[in-house]
Amino acid sequence: MTTFADLGLSPNILKALEKTNFTAPTPIQVQAIPQVMEGRDLMGLAQTGTGKTAAFGLPLLHRLLDIGHPPGPRNVRALVLAPTRELVSQIHDNFMVFTKGTAVKLTMVVGGASIHKQSERLARGTDVLIATPGRLIDLLERGAVSLEKCGYLVLDEADHMLDMGFIHALRRIAKHIPVKRQTLLFSATMPKDIEEIADTYLRNPVRVQVAPPGKPVERIVQGVYYTPQGDKAKLLETYLKKHPGEQALVFGRTKHGSEKLMKLLVSWGFKASSIHGNKSQNQRERTLAEFRAGDLDVLVATDVAARGIDIPGVRHVYNYDMPNVPENYVHRIGRTARAGAEGNAIAFCAPAEMEELQAIEKVLKKPIPVVGGAPWAMDVVKAAVKPGQNRGRPQGAKPGGRPQGAKPQGAKPQGQRAEGGKPFGAKPQSAKPQGAGRSAGGLATPKKPQGARRPANRGAMAS
Repeated sequence: MTTFADLGLSPNILKALEKTNFTAPTPIQVQAIPQVMEGRDLMGLAQTGTGKTAAFGLPLLHRLLDIGHPPGPRNVRALVLAPTRELVSQIHDNFMVFTKGTAVKLTMVVGGASIHKQSERLARGTDVLIATPGRLIDLLERGAVSLEKCGYLVLDEADHMLDMGFIHALRRIAKHIPVKRQTLLFSATMPKDIEEIADTYLRNPVRVQVAPPGKPVERIVQGVYYTPQGDKAKLLETYLKKHPGEQALVFGRTKHGSEKLMKLLVSWGFKASSIHGNKSQNQRERTLAEFRAGDLDVLVATDVAARGIDIPGVRHVYNYDMPNVPENYVHRIGRTARAGAEGNAIAFCAPAEMEELQAIEKVLKKPIPVVGGAPWAMDVVKAAVKPGQNRGRPQGAKPGGRPQGAKPQGAKPQGQRAEGGKPFGAKPQSAKPQGAGRSAGGLATPKKPQGARRPANRGAMAS
């Protein structure tokens, strides 16, 4: 069996690992660590939960330990970019473990936190800066940080970064980093656009892959339940009561719908909370801490959390709303079966979501087993209101259904903004509008329809 010592890591790092549950390197770590330690650019493909953070973090820190002197004011030696605050926080927590007992300085910057305090910390310089793209651009524009001496660039969850419209932010950031650097790109999927990014920013990279892109963890027991949209909340209640005391993660499509579903679950007696783009950074961190500590049984989230939660206690994932990006399904269900545990993932499919289900099964290259209901007939699917329609509902409308006597309104694209609050100049791609046309469990929707929104690929944190 290969050990971390066999990979040639620094004794200081090995000593820190002795006090963790990192007993043996995972396949992606075995393949990636030696290549990174040799200074090679690397493109790593591995599904979520396979240890990608350590695959780039351990060899990167090994190289930084050899420098022997602190960084200068506002200077950064290594930059790690990730698309969401939760993922940045998770990477930072892992790096804290890896660097315990060493002189390596770490700094984390995300939107939703005080930019003034972040500027003060960066003024002293840092060895490793872990950041979301939008907030980093804000700091660069203020002159609070310099990347002129940055010798390492890591792009984590690059496919998700692309989905969230960060390609333009990446181009702006890359202009501040020396061309002569080591670049590492990690992704769970490899669409054509990611290949183009790799060709642009990586030099003769070595490619490591431990599982086919999009393939979910084999230990996850998956299922799909065909149910009308208005019946989903009661179905979720039934599943949650089947597994009392076991932690569950519930994914919704919109911020508003997820918040209303959470409040409904609380009214039914569940210890539940929510996490989405309308929550402040402190609120999100506090909620994740409570969930991690076991104080919450149910966490309702949008895709903002699909790649930023690493909590071994999550036994069940419920796709309350089907994701409109099929690859996000893999990342959602990957929040369970962590660290060798087993997990279950159930998807609730309404008639209007058959197209999303078919796209997911195409990515998986196999059908998801049916655990309830039956696939919707084509005439039912065609008559169903697509997510995003009927955003407003007249008073007295039937809960969970189409407004009485009203024609469905055309959906407007849901806008997204960058972490720092400034939209990037990405042109909208042709995509289906986001947003849920019906509220959680048939609850009443706001009386006033929301105003026009910006195109979907403008920034990071809409969900």
